[in-house]
Amino acid sequence: MQLLEQEIKELIVSVLSLEDLRPDDIDTNAPLFVEGLGLDSIDALELGVALQKRYGVTMSADAAQTRAHFHSVASLARFVAAVRGTAASASTQAR
Repeated sequence: MQLLEQEIKELIVSVLSLEDLRPDDIDTNAPLFVEGLGLDSIDALELGVALQKRYGVTMSADAAQTRAHFHSVASLARFVAAVRGTAASASTQAR
């Protein structure tokens, strides 16, 4: 999971052009929005698109659920890992 968390941190810095920040500067468990990293709704959209392109995950239309996934790098990593695990098990069952 640490590798996935590091990848997501790198994605955040790259996609959002956070030039004054290194991936290692991002606290894995700190909030991404308001306090913490201080991202906004536009950042969330950009990050959501990047996650979809990189990992093939899509966000739910349920705003509360999406907010929970975007709470921190750790919650994003859990979400991506869960979706990837579901996709992997579905393809295994299809065989």
